[in-house]
This record gives sequence, structure tokens and C-alpha cells, in this order.
Amino acid sequence: MQLSGEHQSPAPPERVWEFMLDPAVLKASLPGCERLEEIGPDEYAATMTIGIGPIKGKYEGTVKIADKNEPNDFRMLIEGKGAQGQVSGDGHIQLSPKDGGTLISWSGDAQVRGLLARIGARVIQPAAKSIVGHFFKSMDKHAESIAQS
Repeated sequence: MQLSGEHQSPAPPERVWEFMLDPAVLKASLPGCERLEEIGPDEYAATMTIGIGPIKGKYEGTVKIADKNEPNDFRMLIEGKGAQGQVSGDGHIQLSPKDGGTLISWSGDAQVRGLLARIGARVIQPAAKSIVGHFFKSMDKHAESIAQS
């Protein structure tokens, strides 16, 4: 399943880069993230509770950052599983200066198996976009609070 979108952040690309690769900011910004621990260079173990449509569950997995080209783009590789199914994804995040801030363009391919796959892309795609939108709004609030301090 292909996913993509854009978000305009008021912070400059260098700052957005820092936030997107800071485990504390990521944990605080990801909806349902209960744990995000570094297990190696640019690799994290994560625990999240997520509801997608009528299915809610806890997922354990890993997040790996690859192909970093600071402050322009990077890849994010995700693996997760829970009682409701398994998810794997390969995403590309690109940061571009725009209007005094940063245009964040993201795209990726997600593989979903198990009960999650049975509910279908019609439910999963809007839920994924909602989670990503919530993430970027939370990250912007974090950037704003740092700028004011």
C-alpha cells in the first residue's frame, strides 16, 4: 500500500531535521508511543498502542533511520507486530525550505498482514494519514515551545 503526503512546518529545515531524529521528540510526537529506546546507531525499539478503525492493539517493533542526507532527506524503515497483525514499511522523508519554514514531503510503502490486512486499505490509509498528521502537529508544537523559551 502506497502512502504519501506533505506538511508545512514553521521551523527551518535544520531544526526539523533535529526534531525528526531526536528520540525524545519522536516519542512525544508519535500518537500512542509508550516506549522508544535506542538499540543501536539510528535504530530504536518501540512499543505503541494504536487504533485503526475498529481494531485497537499494542505493537512491538523497530524503527531504523537510513540513507541520511542532512538536512535534506532520509529513509525510515519500520517493522512491528501485535495480536492484530504485522506491519512493515519503508518511507522516504524529504525536507525543503519553503516560506521561511520547511515543506516536509513523505512517501512510503507499507505491507500489512493479519487482521489489519482484512480491514483493508479503505480504512488503513485514512488512519495512517491521521496518525502522520497528528505526529507533525505535535512536532510543530514542540518546535514552537522551544522557540519561545
